[in-house]
Amino acid sequence: MAVEVALPYGHGFQALQLPKAGHVGTFLPIRQEVSIPEREIVQMALDHPTRSARLEELLEPGQQAVIITSDATRPCPNSILLPPILERLNAAGVKDEDITVVIGLGLHRPMTAQELAQSVGERVFQRVSVINHDIHDVVALGRTQRGTPVEIFRPVVEADFRICIGNVEFHYFAGYSGGAKAIVPGVAAPITIRSNHAHMVEDSAMAARLEGNPVREDLEEAVSMVGVDFLLNVIVDEQHRVIDASAGDLTEAHRRLCERLRQAGTVSVPQRLDLAIVSAGGDPKDINLYQAQKALDNCAGVVRQGGVIILVAECREGYGNKIFRQWMTSKKEPAQLLEALRKEFVLGGHKAAAIAKIANDIKVLLVTSEQLVHEDLVGIDTYRNIEDAIRAGFTIVGEDMAYAVFPYGASTLPQIGSSGGEHCC
Repeated sequence: MAVEVALPYGHGFQALQLPKAGHVGTFLPIRQEVSIPEREIVQMALDHPTRSARLEELLEPGQQAVIITSDATRPCPNSILLPPILERLNAAGVKDEDITVVIGLGLHRPMTAQELAQSVGERVFQRVSVINHDIHDVVALGRTQRGTPVEIFRPVVEADFRICIGNVEFHYFAGYSGGAKAIVPGVAAPITIRSNHAHMVEDSAMAARLEGNPVREDLEEAVSMVGVDFLLNVIVDEQHRVIDASAGDLTEAHRRLCERLRQAGTVSVPQRLDLAIVSAGGDPKDINLYQAQKALDNCAGVVRQGGVIILVAECREGYGNKIFRQWMTSKKEPAQLLEALRKEFVLGGHKAAAIAKIANDIKVLLVTSEQLVHEDLVGIDTYRNIEDAIRAGFTIVGEDMAYAVFPYGASTLPQIGSSGGEHCC
């Protein structure tokens, strides 16, 4: 008798039949049945903000408002979130010509006009100015206590009113996405991003941790220097539908969703695994290897030393970062990449080092598209065919093994014997 699994891969799925023997479980985040339409969930959050007046009560006619949101590498439903915000800004007397939507790129590539229209929705794109963040046009605001120079995109700094929107998911060194991350790294200068992200090498920088997390504490201190007037964050399900929303105070509204995600996404695995089969969760979470790495990091902690992780990620845009590609194709050993990052923190290189940290102890097999399958990657063996990768992984760990499947690895945080989450099969 076989275990049948469908793993998200790009815009489709990879179907698998796996042996029953050794199958510990197929682990998923808790699924919440939501009967309320997405737009109603968002409107309810805007009607009942956390520690804040309603958005339309906070502005005055003639004010310049900016809305900072994510680029195409994040499953943030901009076309759902932006229209009700624009309606409330108009209700406050703020005209469309006084509203700018800023796409927070961090250090990602700029989005094309077509991509911008697709992301925010054609009607929004035609109504208000929608621009990419420019890393070269920034304003210096000071330094954090940890020494991070804070330089933020000028239109964001000079606006009268700042609104951040985004989605909340586990983040492998900032604890969670969302909240103040819309500003740092979203619309920050490279020097700000590098200095903040350099703290990822500290032990307390980890997924699902906020208190005492040096990356999170540093970026929130940096963002306090520019100030955020209103937040709208959401949690989306596997189909990218809004299942929860929180609005209002930057920190308090964000924390409410973080707790919700912790309860839903932390899954209990009864024993340490010899092998894990992990999908990043499909597009956009596997749009490139730079993004898909997060699923690898989430699930590595439940695999034994010397075990195997099979990462299923299409990576239709390849690496996603030029420096990351240079590090991943450097032909160095994983330990050498880790040592290089310890000597000097390099953005892009930090992702390669995160993969190397796992590959130092666990064999990593990547099922991917033609973009990467013929590449010689540090710490990773690549496969075009998922069955070939499964056979190779099972051969490495042997017949008497324990394995598990994580179809939505970027949204799942497995822990040995912990409570929360659910598993099927």
